[in-house]
Amino acid sequence: TPRFALISLALSKQASPDWVEGFYAGVRSLARRNGVTIIGGDTALVSHNSFVDVVVAGEVPAGRALRRSGARPGDQIFVSGRLGLSALGLRLLKTRVAATSPNQAIRAHLYPMPRIELGLFLSQKRLASALMDLSDGLSSDLTRLCQSSGVGAAVWASRIPKPATAAKGKRSPAWAMDLALNGGEDYELLFTVPPRKLNRIPPRFRGLPLHCIGEVQQTKSLSLILPDGTSRPLEPGGWDHFRT
Repeated sequence: TPRFALISLALSKQASPDWVEGFYAGVRSLARRNGVTIIGGDTALVSHNSFVDVVVAGEVPAGRALRRSGARPGDQIFVSGRLGLSALGLRLLKTRVAATSPNQAIRAHLYPMPRIELGLFLSQKRLASALMDLSDGLSSDLTRLCQSSGVGAAVWASRIPKPATAAKGKRSPAWAMDLALNGGEDYELLFTVPPRKLNRIPPRFRGLPLHCIGEVQQTKSLSLILPDGTSRPLEPGGWDHFRT
């Protein structure tokens, strides 16, 4: 449960007072929605681009934390929402790519919503064996979850909830799949569920779709099962904070 936030804001000389006020209006709105108190931070003036650093402190009952390290072979892999929408929204803003739901994609990029309620539900009901948010892309974050748990995974491509695009050429189903696997900044939840608890996972949680997309395996490798039944290695292709 999130409780407190610290916000450090380094402003470029080009940042306008209207931008700053708009930024903090958004911060306060999200904080109020989740019962978070902004207790401080820092400000600075920089000569180049503005940047923001946010630290959120929360609490969890002893022994109830959901970690990345709890997945076991046979567990089913779930994601919430629709993946790749934020990446599509960014491309729409930059290049005006045609899409069936442009406003939805742009909103997903500009106004990401943390899935606090779903995380609390999975924790309080003891339904998930492992959990993390999807900030760097499914391909990269699933790799991290599996590495922490010492397992591998098989993911069915046809079950991944991709963004809907209405364009030709490279903006094809394969392009949408790339957004879903590698786009990042979705902030949906990735979690695993033991087989005995599957019947307790609803298809939707407060209107948010929950999708079973794969299975945890004993082997340490990750594979993507294509619609024709063939498979290929699923390599981490999302954001890497330490890539040079």
